[in-house]
Amino acid sequence: MDMEAMDQGTAGAVTAIDDYLQRHESKSLLRFITCGSVDDGKSTLLGRLLYDTKLLFDDQLAALEGESLRHGTQNGELDFALLVDGLSAEREQGITIDVAYRFFSTDRRKFIVADCPGHEQYTRNMATGASTADLAVVLVDARKGLLTQTRRHTYICSLLGIRHVLLAVNKMDLVGYAQSTFKRIESDYRLVAAQMGIEQVTAIPLSALRGENVSSRSQAMGWYGGPSLLEHLETVQVERATSKLGFRMPVQWVCRPNQNFRGYAGQVVAGSIAPGDEVVALPSGVRSRVARIVTADGDLPRASAGDAVAIQLEDERDISRGDVLAATASPPQVADQFAAHVLWMDQAALLPGRPYWMKIGARLVTAQVTEIKHRVDVNTQEKRPAKRLELNEVGYCNLGLDHAIAFESYEDCRELGGFILIDRQTNATVAAGTLAFALRRADNIHWQHTDVDRAARARIKGQAPACLWFTGLSGSGKSTIANAVERRLHAMGYHTYMLDGDNVRHGLNRDLGFTEEDRVENIRRVAEVARLMVDAGLIVLVSFISPFRSERNMARTLFGEGEFREVFVDTPLEVCAQRDPKGLYAKARAGQIKNFTGIDSPYERPERPELHLQTQGVSVDELAQRVIDTLLAN
Repeated sequence: MDMEAMDQGTAGAVTAIDDYLQRHESKSLLRFITCGSVDDGKSTLLGRLLYDTKLLFDDQLAALEGESLRHGTQNGELDFALLVDGLSAEREQGITIDVAYRFFSTDRRKFIVADCPGHEQYTRNMATGASTADLAVVLVDARKGLLTQTRRHTYICSLLGIRHVLLAVNKMDLVGYAQSTFKRIESDYRLVAAQMGIEQVTAIPLSALRGENVSSRSQAMGWYGGPSLLEHLETVQVERATSKLGFRMPVQWVCRPNQNFRGYAGQVVAGSIAPGDEVVALPSGVRSRVARIVTADGDLPRASAGDAVAIQLEDERDISRGDVLAATASPPQVADQFAAHVLWMDQAALLPGRPYWMKIGARLVTAQVTEIKHRVDVNTQEKRPAKRLELNEVGYCNLGLDHAIAFESYEDCRELGGFILIDRQTNATVAAGTLAFALRRADNIHWQHTDVDRAARARIKGQAPACLWFTGLSGSGKSTIANAVERRLHAMGYHTYMLDGDNVRHGLNRDLGFTEEDRVENIRRVAEVARLMVDAGLIVLVSFISPFRSERNMARTLFGEGEFREVFVDTPLEVCAQRDPKGLYAKARAGQIKNFTGIDSPYERPERPELHLQTQGVSVDELAQRVIDTLLAN
């Protein structure tokens, strides 16, 4: 009998655990961020939430007591901020530097919260946290009211698609819980939020340190009749705009476990799909119908936004990672030129014309910022002219891609409208951005077919077209060697043209100076001209300092396999300065010329040039012959 009772008790415990897990899985998830000015109490509020919801273990409480004595700011009492200020520098300075993510759960909902830094130099960190959030808790110190940082964080929230804000007027205990103070701050903030397109604002007066209006309603503020902060988080409805779209699923992986199955795996980001529905793969435009919707738990009769599935089509199609499956009745747009907001996140400035990798969904393409329309002052939201973007600056830009992509505006779909830019040399993420719309010229401009192609032009000239790209310091001998090469090729009957840096600046690039931005544009234009000349069947000799490796690599990508030959004319700086045929080094060292390569602007040596010419002790004729031998050998 005892064994039977034990078995029943064990079965009951297992059932209770299963019921608990089922309830936990069925609870909705809210992602939110906390942001505000320095010392507004963001970390204290999160720590208090974790404490009040009894989500701290005994060892965590013991550690908190010890940390409060060493690093706390509450005279030995529990300092809840230390629960989420994880970096030693944060604890020592009493500020938030990095984004701290925390998970917690109540009986009604699950939460993932990002505690974001308040300092301006950590704007990129704050944007990282906001990029996945549905709601923002914006803290304001009741003693200080709205500050510049409050406007900046609200703007970043608006830029990254957050449309629900909980205005937490903190430290009400320090103003005697005055209703007038709260109402004034609430009124001021609603005006700011409305200017930035945020309509859903809920204001709550609280004291994070004292626990007033945090997890339960405060007795100290009887004049306030709204919910506590936790009550609002548990009940707020944050609907995404994707519910208005048709089916959308970026393909993350082509699943081929055997020869009888080909599935396109990914997460549905909008709409829903069922077997038998017609879909289109973009950007290719091929169509098919859904045969099965496969998951680890078996086939589904319908998949909706948020479901991770593998879709098998009725027939095999050429669909790859990065393509988008969509409902044929309402597909997304396809374009290769866009207007976008870009938040720059790198120490080195963004320069228009410089190529980057662009990652949008599972798609990776080459992108250039073709124009910065204006820079947005994140503190005042004023539009200001700019030729570059520095760290933590936001710009409204035009983007050009090397391939068309399927997209939605970020406002309609984060997954198909949000992107990052990646440095092609270091693979570092240098920017985050949001697509606004496709530029009309992306639809209106198409490549015009011509019957006479590159091969025909080269054949009539009896030569293989190529681009010889001479790079090196000023005075290294680039133009002298290139001129000697062209003279010999011309004598041998080859059709050539030489593009020299100084000569081009008299016409095509006469509007450009020598700033880093203008140097990038200078090379971009010349590379495009050289590409057209190679298309015409010519052997093009380009003699430019071209100091930046990324621009030389960009030029290389414009040409076919084997058409681009980088020739590094390697002459020591001091030798170039001694030659100084134009007197430029002397002027640069005297401060009369700014941004001079080798003096106050860097030269990035080629890493793997097709030809490395070390000029010291070698005649121009010998160097020119080496170039010709390399060209003709290939």
